[in-house]
Amino acid sequence: MADLIRQFRRRYAFHRQSSQTVFELLHYPNQTISSITSLPPPRTSQAQTQTRRNYISETRRSAFDANLLRLLRNEILYERDRSPLEQPVMEINGFAVDRRPGEQWIRMGKMSGENEEIKIEVTMFDGSAPVAQSHDGRGGKVVEEVKLHITLIVSIFKAGYDDVVEFICSAWPDALDIDRVYLRARSVIPYQPYLGPLFKELDEKLQASLFEFLEVRGIDDDLCAFLHKSVKDKDRTEYIRWLETVKSFVEKKVA
Repeated sequence: MADLIRQFRRRYAFHRQSSQTVFELLHYPNQTISSITSLPPPRTSQAQTQTRRNYISETRRSAFDANLLRLLRNEILYERDRSPLEQPVMEINGFAVDRRPGEQWIRMGKMSGENEEIKIEVTMFDGSAPVAQSHDGRGGKVVEEVKLHITLIVSIFKAGYDDVVEFICSAWPDALDIDRVYLRARSVIPYQPYLGPLFKELDEKLQASLFEFLEVRGIDDDLCAFLHKSVKDKDRTEYIRWLETVKSFVEKKVA
């Protein structure tokens, strides 16, 4: 009998709660279901969470890209406005000048006489040497001044001969130095060719004669001054080209 009463009470309690809920929904429609039934909040799916994170990540990336583009455009405008580039000289001392856009070299070449060809490979600035110290005028701070260095590889070919004579030179802003003189085969380049003695170890008259050998072919101090200006202009041109290339890449990513 007691079990029967307990079952009746449980059924009645459930029926009463359900009836109460239906009653409140009918007579109080402005109330929310959660306030009536106290249901737990819906769970956010993992896919929804990942979508939200992706949206935030994409928004942040777009903001970073936009800021980078702004800085690149400002730098390009600054470089173009501060000192307009001059029209490059394409010939000097009979040498045709190939500025090799996008490379770290300048190439030059010409025919000399009836059977001689000269080619010159010019590096960008690849070193420096101190020349003087001066005061900056503000508190007596010492400023060290330097002169920049360019390496030249001068190759001289003669028609009908397989051997090539090459000079490794240092081009300073106002002077040409010879570092090495050696011969190699034109067709086959040895892995470790003998480069001859150091130029400064040669007899002084022989040194002077080798300088004259280059000078009569237009490779002299004036050419060094020209190359320093050309390399300086090329360095700036390549920097602007690099900025524009990076800007174009970022713009494609944004789009």
